[in-house]
Amino acid sequence: MFKRLRVAILLYILAFIALGNFLAAARSTDWDETLWVDVYPINADGSARAQAYVDGLSSADFSRIEAYFSGQAQRYGVTLEKPFRLELGPQVDNDIPELAPTPSMLDTLIWSLKMRWFAARIDSGSGRPSPDIKLFALYYEHSEETVLDRSTALERGLIAVAKLYAGRSSQGTNQVVMAHELLHTLGATDKYDLDTNLPIYPDGYANPTLQPLYPQRSAELMAGRIPLDERTADMPSSISRTVVGPLTAAEIGWPIAEP
Repeated sequence: MFKRLRVAILLYILAFIALGNFLAAARSTDWDETLWVDVYPINADGSARAQAYVDGLSSADFSRIEAYFSGQAQRYGVTLEKPFRLELGPQVDNDIPELAPTPSMLDTLIWSLKMRWFAARIDSGSGRPSPDIKLFALYYEHSEETVLDRSTALERGLIAVAKLYAGRSSQGTNQVVMAHELLHTLGATDKYDLDTNLPIYPDGYANPTLQPLYPQRSAELMAGRIPLDERTADMPSSISRTVVGPLTAAEIGWPIAEP
């Protein structure tokens, strides 16, 4: 009985918060104003190498993501010159809430509430406007033994968590992960099979009409991988090797017609 009551209370609270976030996200996808994104770097593993990388970051490190979305938006007829503006925020201590690897519905609800509370307590910095989207960038030292869990985002919650490698050689793949999670916050859905990580045809393919179909030359951003054949797909080394597909564009409020 107590457990059911607790779940009901959590659902009520989450529904109230989610409604506010949904309305905010809906306004964000009007695409009549630039969306401001604050990127909060975190030394996720406490290593000296990750800290050195985080200390060396600047807003210029995210300019490729801004340019990418400008180009993709123009393909769909969006007239806004810069859909996203990414700014480096202050470093954040690594006490960010963790989502269980195989979460139950209750686990997800509790994590969602904790994540919203965590994000609400972050100070954007003196004199800075409140961002439309908060992106927490968790950096890990890059080694052969390090395998990162999936990044996460609150769909239409305007909060994203990107798990990244600390190193200039990983900058291209990091940009792909960050861009992917940003679109999740605006309602874009994954276009890959969660069991195999393979892109789902046709919406998870950058060019589903290509003949022959394989190998694809680019990845659909929300699929996250370039299909090489029916059973193999590679992570793109650069955000320039990805595109925003028609279904993803429709989900975030860009014109539905394929460019």
